[in-house]
Amino acid sequence: MEHFDLCVIGGGPAGYAAAMRAIDLGKRTLLIERDRIGGTGIYNGALASKTLWEVAHRVSSTNALMHTRGREPFRLSWDEVGKAVNEAIFERKYLYACHMQMLANNKAGTMLFKHERGTGRFLSQDVIRIERPGFSTEIRADHFIIATGSRPRKVPEIPVDEQHIFTSDGIFAIDELPRSIVIIGAGVIGCEFATIFSNLGDTRVHLIDRADRILPFEDPDISDLVARNLERNGVIIHRSAKLDGIQVENGAVRYDLSYTDGRMETVHVEKALLSVGRTPNIEGLGLEHTGIERDAITGLIRVTDTRTSAPNIHVVGDATATNMLVNLGEMEGRHAVERIWQGKTEALSYDNVSTIMFLDPEVAGVGLNEQECRKRGLSYRMARIDYSCIARAIAMRRTKGFFKVLVSNDDEMRVLGMRAVGEHASSAIEAVALMMRLGTPIRELAEVVHPHPSITEGVQECARMLLGRSIFKPGVFEDRMQCYTWTPDVQNAVAAA
Repeated sequence: MEHFDLCVIGGGPAGYAAAMRAIDLGKRTLLIERDRIGGTGIYNGALASKTLWEVAHRVSSTNALMHTRGREPFRLSWDEVGKAVNEAIFERKYLYACHMQMLANNKAGTMLFKHERGTGRFLSQDVIRIERPGFSTEIRADHFIIATGSRPRKVPEIPVDEQHIFTSDGIFAIDELPRSIVIIGAGVIGCEFATIFSNLGDTRVHLIDRADRILPFEDPDISDLVARNLERNGVIIHRSAKLDGIQVENGAVRYDLSYTDGRMETVHVEKALLSVGRTPNIEGLGLEHTGIERDAITGLIRVTDTRTSAPNIHVVGDATATNMLVNLGEMEGRHAVERIWQGKTEALSYDNVSTIMFLDPEVAGVGLNEQECRKRGLSYRMARIDYSCIARAIAMRRTKGFFKVLVSNDDEMRVLGMRAVGEHASSAIEAVALMMRLGTPIRELAEVVHPHPSITEGVQECARMLLGRSIFKPGVFEDRMQCYTWTPDVQNAVAAA
C-alpha cells in the first residue's frame, strides 16, 4: 500500500493551495480530484461568473456611450459571451495543467507530488480508497485535508431542472440569453447575476428579496445605491416578498408572491435562477470510519480553525460550510499544512480579509461596517466621500460610488473597516487592509503622497476628514461628504465638530 505524508481530497482552490504548501515543506503529497482541477473556482464560480460580469460591464459601458450619441445599442449573442467565458476558463485551466505537468517531469516534484483522478472514501482514520471507472486502489497517509468544495443549495419546493429553473452552476449551460428571468435570492450571487443579465441588455430581470432591502448584511447606503442602479437598469426588485410557489408551465416559468402588506402577485418569465447559498460536498467520504464529530442536526463536520476531532484530519474551503470564498479557501489550505508541520498555533483571523462583490457599481470591503459596529456597541468615527469629488472618477466619467472609512473613537484612530463602492473599488482597499493588519493609525494614510489623479486620493481625503484637515469640507458638501462619530449611548450619529 502506497504511503504519503499528506492526502488532499479535492483539487479546487483550497485543496490545491494545501498540496502546494505541503510540497514547499518537502512532504510527499497525494491530490485526489474526481472531476477537474481548479473546481468551482474556475468552471462555474469565481472565474466564470466574473468573466461574465466583465463582458456585461463592457457592453453596458459601451451602450452608455452609444446612448449619449443617439446610436442603437450594442448587443452580444450568448454564443459570443460564452466564447469569452470559455477562453478565460481555458487559460486558467492551462496554467494548472502546465504546472502539474512540470511538477511531474521534475525529479524532485515526482518524488513529492502525485495526482490521482477519482473519488476518495475513508476506510479508517489513515486509509482511503480511490475509485474511478475501471480502477480502485487504497493508500495510507499520515494526514488528510478534506477540500471537497460545495454545490448550490436547493430548496425542496422549487423544482430545479437546469432547463427552465437553474442553479448558479447550471445557468452557464443556457443556450441563449432569456428574454426574462427571475432570480430567487438577493444575496451576493443573486445580485451579481441580476447585474450581469441586466447589463447585457436583452433580459428583463426580476429579483425576489424576502427582506426589505437587498444585501442586508451591508450598510443601507450600499444596498440602496446598488438597488437604485439595478432598478435604473430595468431590474424589478420584489421587496419583502415571499415565494409561495413556482412551476414550469408550457415551457415558461410561473411564480406566485405574497407581500407583507397582504398583496398577492403572479408573474410569468422565461427562466428562473435559484440563488440561496451553497452546501458542502461531504457525502460519500466515509466519515463514519474516521471518528470525526458532526453536528447532530445539520450533519456538517465540526471544525475548529481547520481542525476536526480526528487529530490527523483537517477541513478547508467550502467544505467547512463557512466563508465560501476562493481567497479564504486558499488561506485555510496553507494554514492547515502549517499547523501540521510548522507548529503553527495561532488561529486564523478573518478580521482583515478583503472581499469584492461584482455589482453595479462593484463593492469592496474589509473589516467592520457601520451596522456591525453598532450591533457590537462599538464606538467609531466615520468619514465618507462621494466619487463625484474625486478627480480620477470625474475623468473616467464614473462618479457613481463612494469611499467610507471607519476608525476607533480614540486618539489612535486605528482602522476598523472600509467600504469602497465604485470603479477600482477592490484596488482601493488594499492599503487599508494592510493598515488594519499592522495596526497603523489613520494619520499615516493622510501623509502618503498619492499619484494624481487616482481613485485612492479619495481614501486619503477620508483620512484627512477624520483628522480635520480635508481639502473639501464636509460642512460645505454635506450631500457628498460626511464625517461623524457614533457611540453606543447616542442613537443617532452626531456630527463631528
